[in-house]
Amino acid sequence: MNAISKFLLLAGFALLPTLTVAEEKPAKTAEEAKKLDEKPITVPFELLKSRHMAVMVKINGKGPYKLIFDTGAPTNLINNRLAKDAGVMKKDEKGGMMFGLGGAKTMDTLQIGDVKLEKVPVMVMDHPTVTAISNALGPIDGIIGFPFFAKYKTTVDYQKKELTFTPNGYVPGDAMQGLMDKLMKGSKGKPEPGVAAPAGVWGFTVDKATNDDDAGVVVKEVFAGSAAFDGGLRANDRLLTLDGRWTDSIADTFTAASLVKAGRAAEVVVKRDGKEVKLTIKPAKGL
Repeated sequence: MNAISKFLLLAGFALLPTLTVAEEKPAKTAEEAKKLDEKPITVPFELLKSRHMAVMVKINGKGPYKLIFDTGAPTNLINNRLAKDAGVMKKDEKGGMMFGLGGAKTMDTLQIGDVKLEKVPVMVMDHPTVTAISNALGPIDGIIGFPFFAKYKTTVDYQKKELTFTPNGYVPGDAMQGLMDKLMKGSKGKPEPGVAAPAGVWGFTVDKATNDDDAGVVVKEVFAGSAAFDGGLRANDRLLTLDGRWTDSIADTFTAASLVKAGRAAEVVVKRDGKEVKLTIKPAKGL
């Protein structure tokens, strides 16, 4: 078992601390209020061998392009090739020396299935991880992140390989700009104290073999006296869902666990001895 394939779920930390700097704004305009009444839109996705979800998008009417849909990304990101092809950058515009960094730009339109947004922020950069995935699995031109998914309640159906987007009325702030503001503020004078606290302590580890295509992840260890142990979770259980969310990968499991607040009971479904078993686990408060 390599270090990458094993993740210790002692605590469900929020995936993106940078998201907390984006101030939530209630829907105020008639257009924003109308979005709350829009019907859910379903979009197909491809599950890559890397376990990332990929969606086909159109940018400024051009495409389609294949991008990773990542709920852990604080911003949208596209590479230089796509940026120039879709007119986000000028053809003769050059990126910086570090990974071709083109900086913050704006996409006039971003369309995923029948979802179409206007004036969407994006970072232009030849990200090394995206490039590596693209080289290994085929053309991947960027990432869809927080500025898109924050506007919707997103449901992932791994069986049908579909994403369902339901408008939630949330107007996301600029997470990247908020992060930069905090960094600049922290660099002047005495830095403000910071506290990192887990959302909830669960007390178990999971694993997923590279050739394992079955639903769920395998529970490798459950710590005695932990919330998971008290809730009935045991080693060798196959964890299928956590709080109603699919746990088909280690990343899925981490995301699902991080969204459950300490002290709130969550339903956990496992497969044990060939049968599905429902458990109730209440993660403890972190220290």
